[in-house]
Amino acid sequence: MKNRGAAWAGIVGPALFVLVFMIEGRLRPNYSPISTFVSELSLGPRGWVQIANFMITGGLLLVFARGVAAQFREGKASKAGPLLLTIIACCLLISGPLVTEPSTAAPVTLHGILHGIFGAVVFSLAPISCFVFFRRFRDDPTWHPLHWWTLAAGVIIVVAVVLMKAGQLSTSGLHAWLGLIQRVALITYMAWIATFALRLLTRTNVTAVRSRPSQEQVPPHAV
Repeated sequence: MKNRGAAWAGIVGPALFVLVFMIEGRLRPNYSPISTFVSELSLGPRGWVQIANFMITGGLLLVFARGVAAQFREGKASKAGPLLLTIIACCLLISGPLVTEPSTAAPVTLHGILHGIFGAVVFSLAPISCFVFFRRFRDDPTWHPLHWWTLAAGVIIVVAVVLMKAGQLSTSGLHAWLGLIQRVALITYMAWIATFALRLLTRTNVTAVRSRPSQEQVPPHAV
């Protein structure tokens, strides 16, 4: 079923994204995951790894967004929810080839400026998408188990984004922690998407079982 494939895309995409940037962050010389943004892994000879990571994850989340749209055809979040997920997925996908510039330098290239814009869109819409789906999950018995986690994820991301904004001032004590703060936001959102997708996969499997026609009992042949 299409929804099953979309659910798996929503599980694999976030897991791959986080795993790759965590491994790359450990392997890169002179790179600190605590102080440096994930996007800066796109720089240097191994930059293609993170570029591909952005593009593959964006593509997988785009598939997931289509599956969510198919699942939520009406009611709360049926329009805004999938649209927000689609925009976020597209921004991640496009951010890949639009390589950022080092955080120590001001954006002076077109691709660096555009990367910053698309990144800002992702971090702005991520908590909004959580709050939109929270309204649906809160009132929908099928999705109710996710509603508190969805709200918590949105709040955590908002706090992280505010701290990131404050930390961008060179005089801020948070400046040295920008990489860690960004990772808290990213990992929280990716974990939320993965649990959302896992629930979608479960619901898809249940629906598939229920939709199977029951086998008619064949009467025993007369002897």
